Amino acid sequence: MGMLEILRNAWKIPDLKRKLIFTVCLLLVYRVGSHIPVPGLNPAEFQRLVEQGGQLFGFFDIVSGGAFKLATIFAMSITPYINSSIIMQLLTVAIPKLEQLAKEGEEGRKIIAQYTRYGTVLLAFIQAVGLYFGIKGAVINSGVLSFITITFTFTAGTAFLMWLGEQITEHGIGNGISLMIFAGIVSNGPSAFAALVNIGKAGMTEGNFLMALVKIIAILIMFLAMIAAVVWVSQAERRIPVQYAKRVVGRKVYGGQSTHIPIKVNMAGVIPIIFAMSIMMFPSQIISFFFANSNNWFVNFFKNSSGSVWYAVLYSVLIMFFTFFYTMIVFNPIELANNMKKNGGFIPGIRPGKPTSDYISRVLNRVTWFGALFLAVVTVLPIVLQNATGLANVWFGSTSVLILVGVALDTIKQMESQMLMRHYKGFLE
Repeated sequence: MGMLEILRNAWKIPDLKRKLIFTVCLLLVYRVGSHIPVPGLNPAEFQRLVEQGGQLFGFFDIVSGGAFKLATIFAMSITPYINSSIIMQLLTVAIPKLEQLAKEGEEGRKIIAQYTRYGTVLLAFIQAVGLYFGIKGAVINSGVLSFITITFTFTAGTAFLMWLGEQITEHGIGNGISLMIFAGIVSNGPSAFAALVNIGKAGMTEGNFLMALVKIIAILIMFLAMIAAVVWVSQAERRIPVQYAKRVVGRKVYGGQSTHIPIKVNMAGVIPIIFAMSIMMFPSQIISFFFANSNNWFVNFFKNSSGSVWYAVLYSVLIMFFTFFYTMIVFNPIELANNMKKNGGFIPGIRPGKPTSDYISRVLNRVTWFGALFLAVVTVLPIVLQNATGLANVWFGSTSVLILVGVALDTIKQMESQMLMRHYKGFLE
């Protein structure tokens, strides 16, 4: 079933129609808030500082839908919430008390969600303080009152976005946080189109329109090919066959069916790229804030290495490392093998227990290698493209494409599942 057909069918169901309208209305609130300026800041000076901030500030601006560059109340976007969620996921694995809460069902998840909200506000305030001192040149009147006004406004903007996202998740369609990031990236589409038009205009001005046209076609082909590749890898999975033995309980026979364990090729999603980007960009941001006028090899390396071969290699290695790291956190072969053994399940040709967990681990490592290499390649290719064409626009980057494709597929799947559930309810009635 195509995406447009799913949307058309969902629109015919009154309940889903209300959810779609609710989701669109809250996303419009988000886009309107992305143009409300923060009091006490000079937007023109802030924009100049953001443009000097390099790729990390550029990525923040893309995710926030341009709100970061415009110095608005939603400038920090929802990234503190994402960071808080990732930290809570890691702590859930490391701290037994949190792991126990995660296994207590809905009530435990509510407590963890509350901790995530507290962490979001704390991280948002810390990020707002760092941002205030980083862009102090854009502050109109420096002082305690300006500090409190600007940092609290940035923090409140992020907290409001977190609330908006939770409302969309609860009463709308899809994951609210992901949809807001999706809307922010999509809103940069016109500026990306304008950048392509500028390439054509520059080619006509310089009398080399054919070369400019080749650049534009190459960019579009790579962009479409990247979307196709991301969709293919996002949907790809390695299926491990599982057989359940028959069990007789009273007069009933249970089990005996065949099923499979789906292991996704890209289980980590876009998180490894975000982690690697943060680590790669952090030194350059610190240097640009505190050592901008220094002139030694260490400073020059981080200031001028974003398009070098060594930068691309180190970036790829970090992405692959975090892909394996995050996959090991979210997928536990030992626990899976034990659960299969308790329920009478086994992989044909593999003994239950440790041999099963070892086999699943081997399959997982092979699949993860392919996913890690794919993420590294699609991340480095746009850097090569930008260096070849001179188009410095991260809208074409792999992170943006992965987020767009991932959120679109997830939202469509949720709509399909809700329509299927209503179909069965109607059948039973």
